[in-house]
Amino acid sequence: MNLYEAIFVRKSVRNYSMEGLNPQTLDKIRAHYKELTSLFGNIDTDISILDNRKGQQKVMSFFSVKAPYYLAFYSEEAPRSLMNMGYMMEQMVLYLCSIGIGTCYIGSNRIKKTQLTKDGKNLVGIIAFGKSKGSHVRKQSEAKRLSLDELCIFKEVPRQWMKQLLEAARLSPSSMNRQPWRFVVYDNRIHIFSKRYSVEQLRKWDEVNFGIMFANMMVVAEELWLDVDLIKLEDISQKNFSNNQYVLSAILKP
Repeated sequence: MNLYEAIFVRKSVRNYSMEGLNPQTLDKIRAHYKELTSLFGNIDTDISILDNRKGQQKVMSFFSVKAPYYLAFYSEEAPRSLMNMGYMMEQMVLYLCSIGIGTCYIGSNRIKKTQLTKDGKNLVGIIAFGKSKGSHVRKQSEAKRLSLDELCIFKEVPRQWMKQLLEAARLSPSSMNRQPWRFVVYDNRIHIFSKRYSVEQLRKWDEVNFGIMFANMMVVAEELWLDVDLIKLEDISQKNFSNNQYVLSAILKP
């Protein structure tokens, strides 16, 4: 299984065997992170693998999913740093799925104070991972997501590669499965919007959510040999939308 295939079958795993992974696998996970591409390349990031096989992360297990390991993601503070971190987290989640390891995004950051920062970088997000009890994948049809017709306004009839890109975006995980993204679709471009929320905490997590979604889109683009530029168009940025906020546009070249 490659990352592209993992997009369509990965599921959130909440039940794990507390059996450990071999040291070589953990080293491969650390090495793979260092090879990732970031959405915004000038932001400093890092990870830590937190061992919970003996219940060392009791607070984490109590408030969320009990797993043998947690992958903690750290980033320096910078504009769009949360979106950048979501982009990298999803790449790691897809990689872990591709090598047979179950994962689950964790909503709570309740961990030891000493683990909240690393070398001047702040904790952004956590992923539970390990050997799952049962399958770590599911059928694509089992994913509980809004349909493309509910998420998209089609200004032109989309070609097949555009549909594949949008389907990957549709299947992206998001906090509380809110699916905040909305798309205005043309033949070779997608204007991407976020649903407006009045609660500041929701807006914060939506940056991470959109990073996750952009990671899925870029994995598909690489698989289909598409050139994709993610840019902010000033003529759209200056417009006021009552229920949605403009995020970015994806310009595609097959």
